[in-house]
Amino acid sequence: MLDLHDYIKAIPNFPEEGIIFRDITPLLADGAAYQQATSEIVAYAKARDVNVIVGPESRGFLVGAPVANEMGLGLVPARKPGKLPREVVSESYQLEYGTASLEMHTDAIKPGDKVLITDDLLATGGTIEATIKLVEALGGTVVGLAFFIELAGLKGRERLDGYDILALLEY
Repeated sequence: MLDLHDYIKAIPNFPEEGIIFRDITPLLADGAAYQQATSEIVAYAKARDVNVIVGPESRGFLVGAPVANEMGLGLVPARKPGKLPREVVSESYQLEYGTASLEMHTDAIKPGDKVLITDDLLATGGTIEATIKLVEALGGTVVGLAFFIELAGLKGRERLDGYDILALLEY
């Protein structure tokens, strides 16, 4: 069993002074580490009887796609505005310096779907909270949230209280 901490690089003062950026690209670049991280999330998803994987743009795709593929499930992208060609539902959320929005096709989630939302990082929880609202607006049930990394000091877990969360690594 690999220690996945060895595949995360800490980049000081990026994207701005005082921030330590947790870079997942070394984990993605190493086949064994990426496979191990994916397999841990797959086991979590199977235990929750998930039938749909949702990933917010863009790193949520990198986490969710191999999980969906390994489980033989579909991946539903939650995209930035204007990226999806058909009818969408939209949800706006607050960023540190402004607002952002995510969209999903209105037929992407069916009522009763058991959804796992995946992303690379749980920080403040804003992106995931917006993704949850999209899933629930379409009638899905969020049965789990899975991340490579949780930045515990930013208290995203508190914002997502009531949802089951898996974070493979904590900083």
